[in-house]
Amino acid sequence: MTTHAPAAPHQALSTPEELLTVPQVMARLQLGRSAVYDLLRSGQLASITLGRARRIPTHALTDFIRTRLEQEAAA
Repeated sequence: MTTHAPAAPHQALSTPEELLTVPQVMARLQLGRSAVYDLLRSGQLASITLGRARRIPTHALTDFIRTRLEQEAAA
């Protein structure tokens, strides 16, 4: 009889990722709903879908802002 070593547990994130709703992103960027959905649709702002709910990781919002600042600085 062969015994198998237990599978390694999935590594948890070192810090839990906060997920923002579209209204929270709207408030942080001071943009309207359609402007935020345009950013999501175009891929400029990353998101995940959980069922019918769209959620934006905080790091995705930070990356989006950083990218836009770099683009503005280069112009």
